[in-house]
Amino acid sequence: MPRVGLTPAAVTRAATALVDREGADALTLARIAAELGVRAPSLYNHVDGLDGLRRLVALEGIDQLADACRTAVMGRAGADAFHAMARAYRTYAVAHPGVYALTQTARPGDQEYEQCASRLLEAVYAVLSGAGVPDDDLVHAARTVRSALHGFATFETQAGFGLDVDVDDSFTWLVDLLERSLRAGVRP
Repeated sequence: MPRVGLTPAAVTRAATALVDREGADALTLARIAAELGVRAPSLYNHVDGLDGLRRLVALEGIDQLADACRTAVMGRAGADAFHAMARAYRTYAVAHPGVYALTQTARPGDQEYEQCASRLLEAVYAVLSGAGVPDDDLVHAARTVRSALHGFATFETQAGFGLDVDVDDSFTWLVDLLERSLRAGVRP
């Protein structure tokens, strides 16, 4: 019989907290069971094994990232919207490194994940369109921006910036460069 109060949402919250504290590799059913005061087999009443739990954490993360980016761009346009979206992306990735890492794997065919991801993409596409990116180039531009923001946030969370130069200034420099290039219509 399932433990009273233990739900998929409660298991996901515990997993999300663990992953952000210790990284995605720390996530095991045994660790989550211990944190929740149950035996690992009882988690199967609430989640579909470790892969299912990783998926739930990724869903939570992509939904939170979409909310952060969408909220950041509301009422903004042009370069202001682009900068706000980039800051929101970086802030989320740095504040939730473990969960963010689990959001980075594409899940084709997973309709629930695709719905969450499409909320993020809608915001990104709107910002890119506002920067003058033609519809035919939106996917390429989104991949370019995502790659740049992901790389920066990954270096930041893994202590990859060792020089004594303000990291926030470097981030602004990166985002300015991206936004100006997109607005100028720079294409290969």
